[in-house]
Amino acid sequence: MKFWTFLGRLEGGMASIGAGLCLLAMIVITVISVVGRYVLHHDILPGAYNLIERVAFPLIVFWAAPMAHREATFPRFDMLVNAMPARVRRAVQVLVGVVELAIYAVVMWYVLRFTWQSIVEDRTMQVGADFWPMWPVLVMMPLAFFLMMLEMLRLVWKDLRGEGHPPPASGNDNVSAAF
Repeated sequence: MKFWTFLGRLEGGMASIGAGLCLLAMIVITVISVVGRYVLHHDILPGAYNLIERVAFPLIVFWAAPMAHREATFPRFDMLVNAMPARVRRAVQVLVGVVELAIYAVVMWYVLRFTWQSIVEDRTMQVGADFWPMWPVLVMMPLAFFLMMLEMLRLVWKDLRGEGHPPPASGNDNVSAAF
């Protein structure tokens, strides 16, 4: 299980360190821009909005999504499934996992095509008066989807073996979607 431990640490590092630093950068950029605009009457960071919109925010999302999926903080509609007999529950979980994996595989295909096409076309974004390459941000999308697909494969394998999903993080049985 060293492989899964490594993946968990990688996802945790991406989410806590990577996404955390991006969030901190968003806050700092916003504060500097507001102070510059309203106090100094000068745009201190030209293109700050583009940095937040096209770099920091996407990186937060794509760095945090794999860990959120692994820790079962994505919505799971499992109240009905938990009321089913064990064999039916297991079959439904496998079926749902395979369908979910298939959907993510299709999304992954289109994300890979988009990313590759953007790299080949040397897609850029304007930040202030400069143009920056988009590939460092774009390659994080397929990485995130690949990590989530690995986790889905692990969950389907566990369901096939009869080990089941991990318990929901909230433990609240009064809500139909456990986060």
